[in-house]
Amino acid sequence: METLQITHKTVYRYARPVRFSEHRLMFRPRDSHDLRHVSSKLSISPSASVRWYHDVFNNSITIAEFAEAADCLTLESVVVVQHYGVDDIKFPIEEYAKTLPFAYGCDEVADLARANERHFPDAGRIVDAWAHECLAKGGGFTDSVLAAMTFRIKEEFEYVPRNEEGTRTPIETLRLGKGTCRDFALLMMEAARTLGLAARFVTGYLFDPQQGKTTEGLRGSGNTHAWVQVFLPGAGWVEYDPTNGLIGGGNLIRVAVTRDPSQATVVQGSYFGAREDFIDMTVSVDVERLD
Repeated sequence: METLQITHKTVYRYARPVRFSEHRLMFRPRDSHDLRHVSSKLSISPSASVRWYHDVFNNSITIAEFAEAADCLTLESVVVVQHYGVDDIKFPIEEYAKTLPFAYGCDEVADLARANERHFPDAGRIVDAWAHECLAKGGGFTDSVLAAMTFRIKEEFEYVPRNEEGTRTPIETLRLGKGTCRDFALLMMEAARTLGLAARFVTGYLFDPQQGKTTEGLRGSGNTHAWVQVFLPGAGWVEYDPTNGLIGGGNLIRVAVTRDPSQATVVQGSYFGAREDFIDMTVSVDVERLD
């Protein structure tokens, strides 16, 4: 078990004071047997009234409503968690699910339906072909096939941070051979769904013990991160981080799980003003181990 503090700060700057719409925030990590929320503090400037609710995926959502205008919007979340993530890539998969294809049990099918369904057109079967290359590379064994997807993306695709909103389609990512963690997560999700597996998108934070100490650290630290969960009978939802070639979730701190990346925007809102009023946005994330 490790006690970690996550400091996430987002700053929007404007050329003149503007008014803000209601903002929807995803900052609070999901409590579970492997991730215990200890404390949290949310600072917002200008001041805002705040309320919370759980979305359809049971993610904790914060709603901030603003009464005053400002030329700078600052959102800072400081959270402390106890993290029990594991790096063990061997999972107790049910015998019938150890090779592909397999069918989920009758009691699971209805709940997994949308996570098991492809979300993007693939008329040229580009994603399908890539997924079946991984199927062959893994010898048809479920865990080996998912490992092949994870490691291929890490080894064969260029990681390029991108501040623009949105996620590239899996076909775009395959054609470009590069992308962000969100792009890689979506590609792996669709590839897994192609093979009949239920997969969902995860947004959160990445703990890199070497952050700031070496240039060979994990990709995606210092910002929000994205990865994939795949449902495996007997093992449940298993974490796969194709950006870094990680399996098991030892370095991953979940904030939200969704069916599609569009449902996992960490900060969502707008301002009332001219387009040219917006100057820039900066995001910084620091995850440190507490003694």
